[in-house]
Amino acid sequence: MDRHGLVVALLDAGGTFFEPARTAFPGADEADWARAAVLDPGAAGPGGTWRLDFRCFAVARPGGRWVLVDAGVGPADGPAAGWAPVPGRLPDALAAAGIAPADVETVVLTHLHEDHAGWTSGPGGEPFFPAARHVVQRAEVTALDRGDPVWEWTVAPLRETGQLHEVDGTHRLGSGITLLPTPGHTPGHQSVLVEQGPAGRDVLVTGDALVHAVQLADPAVPYSHERDRAAARASREGLLARAALSGALLATAHLTRAFVEPPGPHGAGPAR
Repeated sequence: MDRHGLVVALLDAGGTFFEPARTAFPGADEADWARAAVLDPGAAGPGGTWRLDFRCFAVARPGGRWVLVDAGVGPADGPAAGWAPVPGRLPDALAAAGIAPADVETVVLTHLHEDHAGWTSGPGGEPFFPAARHVVQRAEVTALDRGDPVWEWTVAPLRETGQLHEVDGTHRLGSGITLLPTPGHTPGHQSVLVEQGPAGRDVLVTGDALVHAVQLADPAVPYSHERDRAAARASREGLLARAALSGALLATAHLTRAFVEPPGPHGAGPAR
């Protein structure tokens, strides 16, 4: 189990993306790709394919409670089934970490893409985390098309049960956890700062503000599925600068390494 202090990485799935890396990340030069290969060697597949993980993070809270950041690709009948490697393994990963779904008091959704909201519902459509409030930026919900499958899978049922909590902007989620707006990938994308104090180094859960190590090599490199590339770049650069200044580790959703160092004078590198 990959863990830094209070933060536990939970691997839900892994697979090959449906676009080659150089299509998904246009504009990167050869030096960027060479650096990315050093930063995340597990991502390079044959023939230019891109291998990625689909990862969630659990943050320990007092009294045996947990905050979960993102909800993975979900079950076989979830909205990510058309392209992601479903069913995900999050239920088994939680059990291996000693976390029952009922122990999760809050689920933070960095954004409402299928591969980050899949386990908001279980295989039968019931809330997978029965006691959890699910926290998302209001701007993210407002921008979501009613025809998007995540609306019926996540937003509508959680509203029905009173478990959807929409927030605006920077939001303190109890002691030591802060939600940081990082728009661009989607209009209401958010990342999560976990301040650990004596328990260890701070951790910044990036969500899809950072999708591939080539964006560590050069944060200006866009991703083909960003809604607003200029805003996404600004968010990414700001997030990485904040991590570098504070010494926080980056917790990544899609790199094949869960925790990485932020870029600094000598670039990004493995977590220490």
